[in-house]
Amino acid sequence: MFIVLLKFSTNKSQAQEFMEAHKAWLQAGFAAGTFVLAGSLPPNLGGGILAQGIGRDALEALVQADPFVAQGVVSAEIIEMAPSKADERLAFLCA
Repeated sequence: MFIVLLKFSTNKSQAQEFMEAHKAWLQAGFAAGTFVLAGSLPPNLGGGILAQGIGRDALEALVQADPFVAQGVVSAEIIEMAPSKADERLAFLCA
């Protein structure tokens, strides 16, 4: 499992220009089953994604394809996590 942090960078002012393409990229990640959670990093710092079922190299390539990353709107940090315990509602994340 991976935690992807997308933090706004110096080109933050261009976010609106690439927002629809970024949303389409997110939707494709959910449709593929790679993304299991996404949301904002308050207060207006960027966003975060939980990803699973993908190798690090493939995830890095996927993240680089995000229009926000490609256009320098955000910088990406990928953190790998090996879940070992979860609430029963999230047990599938430990599989």
